Amino acid sequence: MATLKEGDKAPDFTAKDQNGKTITLADYKGKNVILYFYPKDDTPGCTAESCNFRDNYQVLSKIGFEVIGVSTDDEKSHKKFETKYSLPFTLIADNEKQIVEAYGVWVEKNMYGKQYMGTARTTFLISADGIISKIIHKVDTQNASQQILDLIS
Repeated sequence: MATLKEGDKAPDFTAKDQNGKTITLADYKGKNVILYFYPKDDTPGCTAESCNFRDNYQVLSKIGFEVIGVSTDDEKSHKKFETKYSLPFTLIADNEKQIVEAYGVWVEKNMYGKQYMGTARTTFLISADGIISKIIHKVDTQNASQQILDLIS
C-alpha cells in the first residue's frame, strides 16, 4: 500500500462516476482538484462532509477547484446519494478498491473492539500539474471546505 506525502505525484486512476461515466484523474489536468475519500454514502459523517462541500461548491469553484468524492460504494449508491443531497460534483465508485489502495487510505480500522478494513477519511489537494500539495488526515466533516480554505490562504 502506498504512503503518499505532499510533493508526490498523485496516482492516476480510471473508474466510473455516479452516472456511469468513466473518469480519470488525467481528465482534470490543468485544474486544481480536491479529492476526498469518505467511508460510506448516506452516513452521518460522510453526509455532513459531502453537504459541506456542496454548500461551499461555488466558493471552491470560483478559486479554481474541482471537487471529487471517492468511496468504495457502487455507482447506484452514489447516484442515490447525489440525488438525495443535490451534490453538484463527481462521486467515484471504487468497488475494486484500487484508488483507496493507491492513495493509501484503505486501512485497518477498529470499532467497538472489532477490527476491519475500511476507508480512512482523507482529503488530498492536487495541483493543476498533478502534484499532491496538501493532505488532510484529520478531516472536520462539518467544516471540510473551511479546512481547505485555511490551508491555501
